[in-house]
Amino acid sequence: MPKYKIIVNPTSGRGHGEEAIPQIERLLSGHNLDFDLVRTERPWHAADLAQEAAAAGYDVVVAAGGDGTANEVLNGLMWAKTAPSSPPPRAGGSCAMGILCVGRGNDFAYGMSIPTDLEAGCRALARDHRRAVDVGKVTGGLYPQGRYFGNGVGIGFDAVVGFEAVKITWLTGFPSYIVAVLKTVSLYYKAPLTKTEYDGQTITQPSLMVSIMNGQRLGGGFFMAPEGKPNDGMFDLCIAHEVSRPRLFGLIPHFLKGTQAGQEPITMAQAQRVVITAVEGVLPSHADGETLCTEGQRLEIELLPSQIEMVCLPPEDAE
Repeated sequence: MPKYKIIVNPTSGRGHGEEAIPQIERLLSGHNLDFDLVRTERPWHAADLAQEAAAAGYDVVVAAGGDGTANEVLNGLMWAKTAPSSPPPRAGGSCAMGILCVGRGNDFAYGMSIPTDLEAGCRALARDHRRAVDVGKVTGGLYPQGRYFGNGVGIGFDAVVGFEAVKITWLTGFPSYIVAVLKTVSLYYKAPLTKTEYDGQTITQPSLMVSIMNGQRLGGGFFMAPEGKPNDGMFDLCIAHEVSRPRLFGLIPHFLKGTQAGQEPITMAQAQRVVITAVEGVLPSHADGETLCTEGQRLEIELLPSQIEMVCLPPEDAE
């Protein structure tokens, strides 16, 4: 029987993580899963716990939280995998990752075909369907040594939206991101001059936004890469030239529906490696919703194919 380590961020979703623990324990026990549950106590604690769990022989490490918790667990599992002292893979494969959604956006889980409903998420863990997924690594900003990500990196407008959403304490979930978008339109409309290099192509322009996606959406409902697949060996890019405020408002519905491809300021592409340089200005950036930098100058992003087994819905149930 697989052994599960459940890592709960009690502060996720404005405290929903702590409130959800009795339900998580009841649901997992109802599926007769062998699990241990632990709470995080500080930033990066989830990553440390995940690395320790992988080294201790757990079969699945589960992030119970939001996108930030999932990102930390992913980093911990990658640390365990790439550490010089890592033991050879166990018979039956390396430690897999799961997610139970008790956060706000839950975009990481969505892109991995993991249910955002807690009860359905526990059923998916019990079914134990797995697929190998790609992992991104971004180097620069606050992380010159690199930080792994599963869903996406956002540079420019969408990063500032995330920074503003955190400040909104009277709303949670997708509505908080909508309010943050409206606020950011007035705050961040003068784009930096950037050079974006990807797989032999170069775009130098005032870039309102550059999204490098392994998943599909950001902000709980903005489909930056509606065709994104985390197991196809490619990033999906969404690059937006600077536009006027009225035009920016007009683009928002397209991102909500994932129909921005073909719109005048938008370039969609695929790549395995991307380098973004600020020629003038700075690069506010995030990875899976977690701050990479507020005034970065250069970011290098590379795709690492088929790095982690993810416990998710089988294809026939994920549609």
